[in-house]
Amino acid sequence: MTSVLGAMPTETLAPPSKRKGSFKRSLWKNRWAYLLMVPGLILIAMFSIYPLVMSWVYSFYDWDGFSATKYFIAFTNYLELARDGFFWRAFGRSVLFAVVSTPVELIVSLALALVLNDVALRGRSVYRTLFFIPVVTTTAIMSIVMSFVFSAFRGPVNEILMMVGITSKPIDFLGNPSTVLWTAIGIAVWKWCGQPMIYWMAGLQSVPSEIYEAARVDGAGLWRTFVNVTLPLLKPFTAMITLIVLAGNLQVFALMQALTGGGPYYASEVMELYIYRLAFGVPENNIGPAAQRLGYASAAGVFFGVMLMIFGISQLIVLRRIRRDSGPVRAAA
Repeated sequence: MTSVLGAMPTETLAPPSKRKGSFKRSLWKNRWAYLLMVPGLILIAMFSIYPLVMSWVYSFYDWDGFSATKYFIAFTNYLELARDGFFWRAFGRSVLFAVVSTPVELIVSLALALVLNDVALRGRSVYRTLFFIPVVTTTAIMSIVMSFVFSAFRGPVNEILMMVGITSKPIDFLGNPSTVLWTAIGIAVWKWCGQPMIYWMAGLQSVPSEIYEAARVDGAGLWRTFVNVTLPLLKPFTAMITLIVLAGNLQVFALMQALTGGGPYYASEVMELYIYRLAFGVPENNIGPAAQRLGYASAAGVFFGVMLMIFGISQLIVLRRIRRDSGPVRAAA
């Protein structure tokens, strides 16, 4: 009888010195692959790791970002943040933007995925492309185009609303503090709903067709099939897609900067625009004094980054639990 030790791979029984030598040989064998990684690692260190570390350092200083002298003030910036109404209002707008746009984007994208996943739909590839074009369109260009579309001066949206009699005079969607944020949310949903649509379609195509055939044999209609078959099997995808969309809707700097710049009267200033304004001293509409406060902006960025970090950790926990709980369900399916 062959012994257990005799059946085991020789590498697992090798002494530490030989395993260490094998690791060195592996490094030398793949030296060109590691060498090609060096430029990318240098760029990551310069533009990601270094700014991240220095933002934590600068958050403890009173510094405008340009002068040679800076003053260590410990947690003074964080204490000032706690009393800053502009900070909390910007933080609230970011949360409101994400909380409102995320469910709307998920529902719209799921509806589109259900329709475009139907094999009986003719030209569905064309429709998929049309709905995905806004996703790959440059955010700055799209924001400028949308500012003309929603313009109060003969913009297409106002022209249509007045033509059908919904309003008698133009609505300044992006110039009114009470409508600007909601208009930006609608634009964001239109631009980004194509991305979760692709995710939903991937999830729908993973559901075996035999399950739908069994549901039809049992007499289930479209709604019962969707509620009792499609949604339970999409549960793991739902959690993942929701967290991805929510994380994206918390980071809308490019959209809001090109669309409104935080105006009017800071009504659309989200957290990223607030940090940008403080760091580089950019007043609203380029009017008023500009005071650079890089240290204070770094403290705000650290706070917002910690919130996103907590969100990311909770994302991993939720995904792990859902994958664990959905195992028996998918096995039964």
